[in-house]
This record gives sequence, C-alpha cells and structure tokens, in this order.
Amino acid sequence: MFGALVAATTVLAPSAGAVMNAGNYALNIAGRYDFHTWIWAIARCEINVECRSVTAIPMPVAKAFPYTGEAPLVDGRYTLTVDIPDGLRCGNVYYGPVVPTRDIYSWDATTLQGTMESSFATGCDGAPGGTFSYPFTLSLM
Repeated sequence: MFGALVAATTVLAPSAGAVMNAGNYALNIAGRYDFHTWIWAIARCEINVECRSVTAIPMPVAKAFPYTGEAPLVDGRYTLTVDIPDGLRCGNVYYGPVVPTRDIYSWDATTLQGTMESSFATGCDGAPGGTFSYPFTLSLM
C-alpha cells in the first residue's frame, strides 16, 4: 500500500518551478532607452491554467502606457505580445518623440529570464523600421 501511495504522489506531483506563480514581479529590462521601471501583476488566465495574465504597471505612471495581455505557456516558455504606443523613445527620453512598437516578451517559466523583441515600422527621425532585442528578468516582489 505504501509503495502505491509513493508512486501516485510521484506521478501526480507538479514539477518544481515549471509554472510561474501568481504575484507581483519586478520587470528588469537591460539596455532599453526608457526612464520607467515596470511591475507585472501576474495571475492565471481565466480559461487556460497554464497561461498567465499580465498587467503591466509603469513607475512612474507619467508618460507611459500600462498594458495587459495573456502569455500562454508552450514548451516551458511564456510568450506575451503587446502593442505599445510609446515603445521606442527618440531624442530626449522624457520629452522627445515616441514611436509605436509591437513587443514580444518570451521567458523561461523556471528561471524567469527572457528576451523582449521590440519591432517598429519606422524608427526615430524617419529611420527604417527594425527590431531591437533586450534581455530581461522577472523577480518576485
């Protein structure tokens, strides 16, 4: 009987760290030209339990657009895609023009480390469009 209990526990136990817990996380993006820091409020998606709902909160809230989205878990990685009206800042970081971006965040469910790909149709001062890539980490607060 004891052996059956141990086997059932082993089979039914979730793998440690395989799914991101709900909570507030500090988003640390290395090298992005921005004066904001971000907190991500993470919750389970309503339908898919392996998906995470992300509510991004800028600090300071001035001159930033909070965003929300869902990040499904596929092969151990979450992926969040959001359209940001001020994703690329040009010239003066506080008062200069901004360019809209489509940002795709992809991160490992266990290590909480990932990459953000920020794409834009036209760059600063009419430069050609492109994509910038930034590493990031999430830290549970």
